[in-house]
Amino acid sequence: MSMMIGEALFGDGNEIAHIDLLIGSKEGPVGTAFANALANQSEGHSNLLAVLTPNLAVKPATVLITKVTIKGMKQAVQMFGPAQAAVAKAVADSVADGVIPKSDAEKLVIVCGVFIHPEAADDKKIYEFNLQATKDAIKAAMTGSPTADEMIAGKDAAAHPFRGF
Repeated sequence: MSMMIGEALFGDGNEIAHIDLLIGSKEGPVGTAFANALANQSEGHSNLLAVLTPNLAVKPATVLITKVTIKGMKQAVQMFGPAQAAVAKAVADSVADGVIPKSDAEKLVIVCGVFIHPEAADDKKIYEFNLQATKDAIKAAMTGSPTADEMIAGKDAAAHPFRGF
């Protein structure tokens, strides 16, 4: 497959993490999306590379994109700090654990949409929740989960936490 798609929600409160991500070849549509995310920045949507520490980027190369307009330094620091650190660690752990084959780490790229609630306050929860949500989304992408049968089986009992009713 040239594009694998993963999604996961983890945690609660204003620090809840919701990750949407694409994994695919540098030469395919995900590679194009990756390059566009880095090249096309806009006010309130500063995309950034996932790094374990400065000068130690993760493989597969991963770009974080904001799913909510960043409206101040508090949110910006949360995105560039605990959320970015969590996504980077999740990617590194996924390679170390074999969820993403190490042999593919240079061939693939990841585009990772990250949600930071404007009222989130606990950086440790932001980190922990985004770490788990990113690991879950990567695993879902790499395993093709949910399958069409799983989706059909769960559709009538589904209750989205933000549905509003």
